[in-house]
Amino acid sequence: MATTVATVDAIPDVEMTDVSDSQEKKDAAVIQEIRDNIRQIEKAVQTKEARFMLRVLRSWSVTRRKLNPVVLWSVINGFYTHSASDKELLLSYVTTPADIPEAIKMRTGKNATGALLPEIDGYIRLLVLVQLIDKEDYKKAVEFSDLLMVKLIDKNRRTLDLITAKAYFYHMRCYELTDQLHKIKGFLYNRLRTATLKKDYEGQAVLINCLLRNYLHYNLYDQADKLVQKSVFPEQASNNECARFLYYQGRIKAARLEYSVAHKNLVQALRKAPQNSAVGFRQTVQKLAVTVELLLGDIPERHIFRQASLRMALIPYFRLTQSVRLGDLTMFSETLENFKKNFLSDHTYMLIVRLRHNVIKTAIRAIGASYSRISVDYIAEKLGLDSPKDAEFIISKAIRDGVIQATIDPEHGYVQSKEPVDIYCTLEPQMAFHQRISFCLNLHNESVKAMRYPPKSYGKDLESAEERREREQQDLELAKEMAEEDDDGFP
Repeated sequence: MATTVATVDAIPDVEMTDVSDSQEKKDAAVIQEIRDNIRQIEKAVQTKEARFMLRVLRSWSVTRRKLNPVVLWSVINGFYTHSASDKELLLSYVTTPADIPEAIKMRTGKNATGALLPEIDGYIRLLVLVQLIDKEDYKKAVEFSDLLMVKLIDKNRRTLDLITAKAYFYHMRCYELTDQLHKIKGFLYNRLRTATLKKDYEGQAVLINCLLRNYLHYNLYDQADKLVQKSVFPEQASNNECARFLYYQGRIKAARLEYSVAHKNLVQALRKAPQNSAVGFRQTVQKLAVTVELLLGDIPERHIFRQASLRMALIPYFRLTQSVRLGDLTMFSETLENFKKNFLSDHTYMLIVRLRHNVIKTAIRAIGASYSRISVDYIAEKLGLDSPKDAEFIISKAIRDGVIQATIDPEHGYVQSKEPVDIYCTLEPQMAFHQRISFCLNLHNESVKAMRYPPKSYGKDLESAEERREREQQDLELAKEMAEEDDDGFP
């Protein structure tokens, strides 16, 4: 009888990687990214091309997520070789790492001991500021942002405008997190006046948005509306600032009952916002857009609530949409009560309270489409109203507003519906086409404005009209001579 011997496969050696080594490699990669960004800033200063600075700021959110005390400690020690006082000041706001890394020499050449460019200095200080905000050390963040503002305001350099604009936003954010926004309103107005005079378009856009955010934080909608009317938002501003401005405009117009304009602004804000990031901003705008669309009497499309990034955030608004679509007052009241905290935090509760009338109108429209004649008592019962008298008043207002085409017979106590009118006999198709054509024309005009054109010196190398006519005349004469030579060649 053959015996079988069990064999055990040899276990391959597994390379054990040290966690600290992998973290050191990540930190070294982040430090290298920051050094590359600083080279781009130097290039922007030398060539006076804003696109290099924009390239650095475009990667700001990615760099911010990778920051830690080791990276900041290495960057500050590597670049602040010219001033021990500035180095000590910055290091006092950075948490000392547990394992202090070796100092890396990051400046070489003739300027290794010279003062840093103000743009580079502002960029590194901004990194320190956002690290304080992310650590939720708001007291130190306010203190450091005040020092940063003093540092940047003294400089009058156009290449520093984009860094300063970013600093304005975080300065406002620090005071917002500590509930002290009222303290910097005068400062923001002073800087807005200066930015307007210097034609600092990005700074102007950021400051207008900061002031609008300041007013809306304290529910000062009238003052915010006056600011929008009296200030001119620069067309050269970045898409992010345009999206913020459109969102704030949408909130203001919605509070002032201008729902059509508000919905238009919110849709444009969603289109200008980043599509693969800024999820929180898109959620906030979409919540307000859904509410305004319901106030307009329209029902949002279902695919809006099915998007992966919006599905959970829009659950209260989906329930709200269902209640409005069905005209169910009971469901509307339950949704309002269950999700009141969500609506208050989203700043939409005041608008949602106004939706009760829309729910009633939807119910009346459904009743009018279902019945050619129905008693007022039955309508009051379906709507859950206290008395038929209230139902009669609501129906009469719906008839006056054009919600339903019907007449009320008070003697017999019923509502008689009229035959529906063909929509193509009205002006609605024309208005719909006009809206679409206007949108396409506006999109074309904005696309033309966003294009980059060659400089004016480009036309110097081109021939003038007279030179072109002379060249064409010479070409014609040459063609005639060649034709005559060909004719002479044949017998």
